[in-house]
Amino acid sequence: MSFVVSPSPAHAQMSGAPAAGYKREPGMVSSAVPAPLREIGFDQNIDGRVPLDTPFRDETGRSVHLGDYFGRRAVVLAFAYYNCPMLCTQVINALASALDVMSLEPGRDFEIVTVSFDPHDTPATATAKKAGYIARYKRAGAAAAWHFLSGDGPAIDRLTKAAGFRYVWDAPTKQFAHPTGVIVLTPDGRLARYLFGIEYGPRDLRFAIVEASAGQVGSRVDTLLLYCYHYDPMRGRYGLLVMRAMRLAGVATVLVLATFIVVMLRKERHASPVS
Repeated sequence: MSFVVSPSPAHAQMSGAPAAGYKREPGMVSSAVPAPLREIGFDQNIDGRVPLDTPFRDETGRSVHLGDYFGRRAVVLAFAYYNCPMLCTQVINALASALDVMSLEPGRDFEIVTVSFDPHDTPATATAKKAGYIARYKRAGAAAAWHFLSGDGPAIDRLTKAAGFRYVWDAPTKQFAHPTGVIVLTPDGRLARYLFGIEYGPRDLRFAIVEASAGQVGSRVDTLLLYCYHYDPMRGRYGLLVMRAMRLAGVATVLVLATFIVVMLRKERHASPVS
């Protein structure tokens, strides 16, 4: 049981409001919201730190700590339980598609960590889930850079609370109700950017990784574009800053005109007869 939820304009977080197109039960008043939807969402704990000493198991069954995947590169973090019948699969599919379009390389420019929030998941279910996505995301280095973790309840609670990921078990459906999105973290484990929904634009994901890495990856073009684009925490997307774009366009126009004048003056000088 998964829901796409929208950013709350009041608190810069994902709210538990029903998604567009949600159908209320007969007789339900407009203010009534199913209990699971009142509990789920993303709290944007930007600049907060995740507990890197939290223990998990990787897809091979090896005991690891979250911090094993930090230290050198930005990390793209996704929460998903491996038997989810609906949106978890769409979230990771969308992530794999966005990653595949980017020119940034896994293992060189960033790491990917998927953590199950179901304590019943095991290395075996993690292995099966990873195999499907590595077959989809065939970039060199992907298998070594994309990690699928499982853990016990206390470890999961500790990480999800630090990351602001709120979810609940819905007993009637025997499924988890949870928000959808991915988080990009800095190499030292700070929460940098939240991208919401079940589709992630490659540009947004690239910008988030470049910013989280403090410019250690990407190009000068990325730096220039990030001057014109700004992360909007309400939408979990990057939007164009019109004034900055206009200033940049103005500077570019002046430079072009100045170059043109210099070139024309030089041509005129060379064309003038020598007296």
